Amino acid sequence: MQYLIYFLVGIPAGIIGGLLGTGGCVLMMPVVRFGFHYAPAIAVGTTLSAVVFTAASGAYQHFKMKNVDSGTASIVGYSGVLGVILGSIVFGYLERYGSLIDLIVGLAFILPAVRMLYEGLMAIPRKAKAAGPEALLRVQEAGKEAGTSSTRAAVQLPGSPLAKSVLGSVIGFLTGIIGLGGGYALVPSFIYILKGPMKLAIGTSMASFIWMALVGAIFKLYQHVVDIPTAICLGIGAVIGALYGAKLVARVKTATLKALFGVIFVYVALKYILIYFGVAI
Repeated sequence: MQYLIYFLVGIPAGIIGGLLGTGGCVLMMPVVRFGFHYAPAIAVGTTLSAVVFTAASGAYQHFKMKNVDSGTASIVGYSGVLGVILGSIVFGYLERYGSLIDLIVGLAFILPAVRMLYEGLMAIPRKAKAAGPEALLRVQEAGKEAGTSSTRAAVQLPGSPLAKSVLGSVIGFLTGIIGLGGGYALVPSFIYILKGPMKLAIGTSMASFIWMALVGAIFKLYQHVVDIPTAICLGIGAVIGALYGAKLVARVKTATLKALFGVIFVYVALKYILIYFGVAI
């Protein structure tokens, strides 16, 4: 029965992961850590191992929908592997300091969470304030047409190979430490640093961190911080959910995605930060 619950938890995690390009880790890790009371290091290792399943499944769906910049995904993914290796070595020293791992995870979430939430919630009110109902309708219709056109044209994320390599290495390093597969940072980085469109950022994020998650999971297995049956159950459920989550990307507005991304991340960030100080939410 317990493993059935893990499987069922994996399904909504996969939906959210496929929709937001995070692989489902933002839901799975807090559930494993706080819902099932796993030690911080075990929660990190088990979640990262489960994310391997969703990364592969979600990336496949985004490839089919042409939401992936293959060149950027390769550069970020390969450079991210080096970062994951270094981060996993550091994780080996931090493993015994569970509360510190919680704090690092929370701090990693907070900045992209707040920025995404702010921009998502403010996008529609700004348009409504600047125009009347008829003008707003015209703006929305024009935006839909422009969005469709830009989505078709957007096949490559801006930015130099060097910038993408540095980005991949840094995020890979964090992935090795906190086990979130990279999606929590890749999506906002692709949007705000590389100035890419939301849907392309999501799809490329999924494709980029397959190798980061795989290499990170191998290290976590070697470090004996993975509950293998739990990871498999979460992963299988998340694969099913990710198939639907990836398809929802084309149906959800960018502002809505940002707001959803932000709400989830703010809660998770606060949860981890406050638990370090002995406060549970």
